[in-house]
Amino acid sequence: MIRHTVVFSLRHAAGSAAEVDFMKAALILDTIPGVRNFEQLRQVSGKCDYAFGFSMEFDSQAAYDAYSNHPLHNAFVNDRWIPEVSAFQEIDYESY
Repeated sequence: MIRHTVVFSLRHAAGSAAEVDFMKAALILDTIPGVRNFEQLRQVSGKCDYAFGFSMEFDSQAAYDAYSNHPLHNAFVNDRWIPEVSAFQEIDYESY
């Protein structure tokens, strides 16, 4: 199992309609085959500069690779992520 996570901040003002629209648009990622346990998270620690997180799981590296190359994922990255995310850190885990 692979857990794919990303923490990020948006260029939009906190609580703005643009922020809400981005998060709604990101729900498309949960429709991609192989994605399990998709979560949208708000970061609350004072120790982290990022505002949000996404987390999802995949049964295998092949499922994760299929997600990464899926047209819906690529469209979201190109049309929304790149123009609207100001900073991010991606971390992928597998069980130790």
